[in-house]
Amino acid sequence: MDEQTVQRFWQDHACGDAQVGGLHDRFADDYEKFFTDYDRFRYQNERHLPACIDALDVAGKRVLEIGLGQGADAERLIRRGAVWTGVDLTAESVERVRARLTLRKLPYEEIRQGSVLDLPFADDTFDVVFSHGVLHHVPEIGQAQREIRRVLRPDGELVIMLYARWSLNYLVSIGLIRRAALLAAYPLARTGLGRSVATRGKLSAHLGNAAERGLFRYLRMKEFTHYNTDGPANPYALVYDRARVEQDFPSFRVARLYKRFMHAPPLPVHGLPGESIMGWHLWVHLVPRG
Repeated sequence: MDEQTVQRFWQDHACGDAQVGGLHDRFADDYEKFFTDYDRFRYQNERHLPACIDALDVAGKRVLEIGLGQGADAERLIRRGAVWTGVDLTAESVERVRARLTLRKLPYEEIRQGSVLDLPFADDTFDVVFSHGVLHHVPEIGQAQREIRRVLRPDGELVIMLYARWSLNYLVSIGLIRRAALLAAYPLARTGLGRSVATRGKLSAHLGNAAERGLFRYLRMKEFTHYNTDGPANPYALVYDRARVEQDFPSFRVARLYKRFMHAPPLPVHGLPGESIMGWHLWVHLVPRG
């Protein structure tokens, strides 16, 4: 796995695009309507997000956001007083976020297309680096964290959201339910009845992946996890606990760690209590070593 493969996926599947109909499909390039609908969906689905972002100490500080999505978090950070700069691997996201901030007349320093493996910024530039749901998709995470450390000031803070290993979604939904469903559907798909069912949606894509890679190889959690976080076409994703954070981010020390977002489809647990124990989103605040 390499960065170019990850880049191609996210260029073609802009984060959150499909959930509200697609900017270039349903909205016919009506950016303002798209951003309004997207923000409504995002913050209704992830109700914890506004409070988590608002709690960050960003007023008057130079903030770098890595991985921009549709720019909802960028807008919130700017409205909280951040002197904001953004970088994204894809031209599509950069274009959309620039359009959002221009339409809404929000100030920012710059938006760049670039790689977290080679950030286009000078040493010790930022007070805060923020990245929500991005770094668990970076295969070369060691190089990425070194680059973040380089551009972050010695007294700065790195705030990231990573997918949580000790979560209901990973342990039960992905680890048990979805694997069992695919194991049952795979032989059935070879029958006439099974073929009619297996041509629908994500199940069809998972069956195709399993046929291409081999069923039992595909079902190994190290492999299966990639295709069960952001869709069966997603090429790469990791899940994290504290030990894995400390292993993959050796240039930093964990200052704070907590979970949010009770999410484990197809289980109907969305919005139920228990997110602090079994939530899918692991928020980590890190400070530079040395």
